[in-house]
Amino acid sequence: MDTNWNESLPIYRQLRDRVVAMILEGVLNDGDPLPSVRSVAAEYRLNPLTVLKGYQQLVDEQLVEKRRGRGMFVTEGARRALMKDERQHFLEEEWPKVGARIQRLGFEPRELLEALAKAPPAAASTLTAAREEEADEGDKRE
Repeated sequence: MDTNWNESLPIYRQLRDRVVAMILEGVLNDGDPLPSVRSVAAEYRLNPLTVLKGYQQLVDEQLVEKRRGRGMFVTEGARRALMKDERQHFLEEEWPKVGARIQRLGFEPRELLEALAKAPPAAASTLTAAREEEADEGDKRE
């Protein structure tokens, strides 16, 4: 599991971004539970308050809801809302830079489509392992 953190961004923010990636990739769906604060803290060797702060951002953004005594769950429509926001952000912030670089390098559309077809699928989020481990522990308890 990748436990490397980017020094330029707070860890709680990076954790929030990893959960967002899991939702966007379909690893976490509407109504799914998030890995517990304890399991993520143990897996990543983080202070549980850091994990909680990252999760709280998701609650504040209404992407996750707290259920007393049960944990945190992905809200209905979270992926749809995230997709809309992420697509808008990509088109406004990232695409102009990518497009400019494509032009500078003189790529033809055909070359880009061929490279895209050969590219491996996006890697699943590293939090997936924590979620699977938590499910295994639940199975053992039953």
